[in-house]
Amino acid sequence: MATFVLTLFGDDRPGLVSDIAGAISARGGSWEHSQLTQAAGKFAGIVVVSAPEDAAEAMLASVHGLEDEGFHVLVDRTDPPVETARARFSLELVGADRPGIIAQIAALLVEHRVSIEDLVTELTDAPMAGGKLFEARAVLVAPESMSASDLSAALEDLADRLMVDVHLSLD
Repeated sequence: MATFVLTLFGDDRPGLVSDIAGAISARGGSWEHSQLTQAAGKFAGIVVVSAPEDAAEAMLASVHGLEDEGFHVLVDRTDPPVETARARFSLELVGADRPGIIAQIAALLVEHRVSIEDLVTELTDAPMAGGKLFEARAVLVAPESMSASDLSAALEDLADRLMVDVHLSLD
């Protein structure tokens, strides 16, 4: 079995996910995992697909057919991940918007050998105070030896300097 990560980007329109799924399944491919989003009229997605070795090239040709409609498709063949013992955490952050929040949080995570598996951010209107609130939700993956209290303490220290609220929990 061949496994691929597809990165897809283009103008959003009704039926786009159906077209992508159809291109994959028409040639014997299987849609395994995805993250799809629409923002500002654009569609972006990452899809993990698999196909029998003898059908893989035909499946990829079918997916690349979407490029004729102005859609961008990147393909990377991958091996199944090697499973290692890892601790998973959920992080929630909220505070007044300002440049550099994610950069500083990400730098702290790197120092602690923590990966960001999933990250969703948004700006919302601050109730009563005016201005914008920056909100982030993330799934973090750390070495199994990482203690939740140590990571939480490091994040709380940075949160105090950034003037944001953070909440870390085991996922």
